[in-house]
Amino acid sequence: MTPSNHASLLLALQHGDSQFPSGSFAFSQGLEASSQLAAALGPFDFEGFVTAQLRHRWAIADRPALARAHRIRDDPNKLAELDAEVEASTLVEGLRVGSRRNGVALLTTHARRGTAGAAAYRARIREGRALGHLCIVQGLVWGALGLDETTAVAISGYQVAASLAAAAVRLGLVGAIDAQEAISRSLPMVEAALDQEVDPDEPIRSFVPLAEIAVALHGSSGQRLFSN
Repeated sequence: MTPSNHASLLLALQHGDSQFPSGSFAFSQGLEASSQLAAALGPFDFEGFVTAQLRHRWAIADRPALARAHRIRDDPNKLAELDAEVEASTLVEGLRVGSRRNGVALLTTHARRGTAGAAAYRARIREGRALGHLCIVQGLVWGALGLDETTAVAISGYQVAASLAAAAVRLGLVGAIDAQEAISRSLPMVEAALDQEVDPDEPIRSFVPLAEIAVALHGSSGQRLFSN
């Protein structure tokens, strides 16, 4: 491995680390809501939930949106258009709000750290000319840092699995060891997605109806640990 590759690897580890301040700890991407909804039917299938989220949401929604954002990160107008496309394709309000809050939190951290383009895009969001969905912000800031598209997508996929595992532990759905085993078994799905080329105009879509229904019901429920 060359010195430049060393630097890229270390940069990817830094920005993929759960300790990097992004605000994502407050969101479970429908895990809490889904586990509560399924409680009456028996043990919750955590690995099945992770698989569905990776294959039927991340791989066909977040992944192509991030890749496209990475390519157009220097054009804020096109980036804002893609941001609006993500908004329109996310049907449930709780997931839209969570994505925007996560994105703005990550963008704010990068603006404070001086990442190129972060402060300007945050200003655009404040002016109501962009939305700041997480996958859009990831493509913008990770590309600005010099991470290539494949690495940026890999970080995103890993974070989906790892954040769901962390949420599952906090909710008491699985233990820490089982959570790590679930992450290990999910990584081949992320790897397979990395080999799939993203077209410049690839549509953003997802199909996780049970999780979306659970999130919609979650909004009117009582005490909860996560916002979605």
